[in-house]
Amino acid sequence: MQTQPKRLEYDVVIVGSGAGGGMAASVLVEAGANVLMLEAGGWWDNTMDSTMLKMPYDSPRRGAGTADRPFGEFDACIGGWQIPDEPYTVAAGQKFDWWRARMLGGRTNHWGRISLRFGPDDFQRKSIDGLGDNWPITYKDLAPYYDKVDRLVGIFGSKENLPNHPDSIFQPAPRPRCHELYIKQAADRLGIWCIPARLSIITKPLNNRAPCHYCAQCNRGCMTNSNFTSGNVLIFPAAKTGRLSIITNAMAREVTVDAKGNATGVSYIDKATGKDMHVKGRIVVLAASACESARIMLNSKSSRFPNGIGNQGGVIGKYLTDSTGTDVGGFIPKLTERVRHNCDGVGGGHIYMPWWLDNKKLDFPRGYHIEVWGGLGQPGYGFMGGIENYPNFSGYGAGLKEDYRRFWGSTIGFSGRGEMVPNADSYCELDPTRKDKWGIPVLKFHWKWSDYEFKQVKHMQETFRKLIAEMGGEVWSAMPGKEKGYGISNGGQIIHEVGTVRMGNDPKTSAVDAHQAAWGCKNLFVADGGPMVSQADKNPTWTIMAMAWRTADYITQQRKAGAL
Repeated sequence: MQTQPKRLEYDVVIVGSGAGGGMAASVLVEAGANVLMLEAGGWWDNTMDSTMLKMPYDSPRRGAGTADRPFGEFDACIGGWQIPDEPYTVAAGQKFDWWRARMLGGRTNHWGRISLRFGPDDFQRKSIDGLGDNWPITYKDLAPYYDKVDRLVGIFGSKENLPNHPDSIFQPAPRPRCHELYIKQAADRLGIWCIPARLSIITKPLNNRAPCHYCAQCNRGCMTNSNFTSGNVLIFPAAKTGRLSIITNAMAREVTVDAKGNATGVSYIDKATGKDMHVKGRIVVLAASACESARIMLNSKSSRFPNGIGNQGGVIGKYLTDSTGTDVGGFIPKLTERVRHNCDGVGGGHIYMPWWLDNKKLDFPRGYHIEVWGGLGQPGYGFMGGIENYPNFSGYGAGLKEDYRRFWGSTIGFSGRGEMVPNADSYCELDPTRKDKWGIPVLKFHWKWSDYEFKQVKHMQETFRKLIAEMGGEVWSAMPGKEKGYGISNGGQIIHEVGTVRMGNDPKTSAVDAHQAAWGCKNLFVADGGPMVSQADKNPTWTIMAMAWRTADYITQQRKAGAL
């Protein structure tokens, strides 16, 4: 199914259908605007396309990843760090991996649905530690929009009243599973906050969506739409108004402008035919992801904007950040030979650990949160990470089968996701020579972690190993040293990149204003992670949606006032 354009000119053209694009479309059509959405990937509908009920033995691959589904062949998300015909380059000697999703709903088909509000301190970090910059808005500006997102999309969790970790309007959280209770006991003894997870998965009916039935396969696309994806929760309901049209397989090339520098629409490539196309819009909203929107703006050159639209200050592409990340898994003898029981739940941890320490007492400036994994998950390709590593491995035949039964569920793990401080060495720009299949200049990435991030990840490794030791377990891998960056992930690997089109009050140091309108082009807006000034120790999606809603409200107000 694909909705076809019906107009010669739209009130709003939106590029991108992920968290920001979907939210902007939902709010704008409800306000009466006629909207056209361009999506670079194909159509996707969870109710039709999901493989939620497939078993690993239904495929000879047993669920192993493929080129366009690196997280497993049953994974909903079509995309990856390498996409045919869409290359990017990285500066010599540096490492950066750029994830793209190519399907309706974008990355909301991939993420773990960890939905965390940024706290008041996260908007004013420079005032606290002198690093980076403050946002031009505060938590109070965004709080009403967080509330709106909570009510529309749905989120489970628990009220904790923790500093800088604002509570949401929660539905009841599912109870911790066996291994999670064991983790929480260890965390409590070590003084690490461990609370129910905060995920955008509904546990009560909401807006004609059924609550989660705990099949734990959220990553495959939820056939009941109990978890959040932009396509099924925002875009399809918006399309029922008759005011939203969608064109898929549309690779945006540039934002077009008139002689006054106002946006007039978007030119794109029809990937099915290779033809150059153009759609007209009175307002353009870019929500193609932080780096893709930066690429489109840098490629939108004209006599009015010779360095790219909105780039008078040379800011676009700068201040690129990603969450820091590292992982540690461990073997827990007390979890072997477990009594078999239903260990299902949502597709993610039922607990998590928010940042619990005071950075003034540490040698790095920003915090991180901890995600947990383990339990009796559905066995598939690569599960348990290599049975030969377990104690007294039998090797073959009946002994091997018994080993699998005995050790299943006896490993647990921790993943850290921390805040990076923006630095001048981490940015993207147009590659001067390389172009994609359609002749569009590609991005070249520059990346450098600072000592702040390395010291933070060292702390993650030490903490995770203490937790495993507290549980009576053992880690089979040695702690990576300084020469290996303490196991820090490559830039881009956590898929939280933000900040390439940051907001501010000065066009010399920012690309968009506090309403996310491009400097010098009042009818062009950016509604993804690009405008974020800093990363925070939280996943960015909930904030992207709250910001997109706020921007869409501003567009509506300006249209009513005749200013746009």
